[in-house]
Amino acid sequence: MFNRILKQMREKIRTCQYVMTLHAEEEMSDDDLTVFDVEHAILIGKIVERQKDHKTGEWKYLVKGKTLTGSEIVVVAKLSPTDKLVIITVYGK
Repeated sequence: MFNRILKQMREKIRTCQYVMTLHAEEEMSDDDLTVFDVEHAILIGKIVERQKDHKTGEWKYLVKGKTLTGSEIVVVAKLSPTDKLVIITVYGK
């Protein structure tokens, strides 16, 4: 359903055109995840939900995927107006 968006996200990961929020970095640290786990989850995962941010009106997407060790995680991300992928948060499943 969101194939075009997921394709764009994956391209941003492959070309290192993404940024992580401080919140995402803190959550990764709390769950013992690495940036490679997040990249992997987006590269092999699927968008399971789309949510609209009430303040900005932007769409954010929940990507369910797996870490390098096979654990399930969810990455919440959006495509920004500056043409970067923004990793908003990450959490283990």
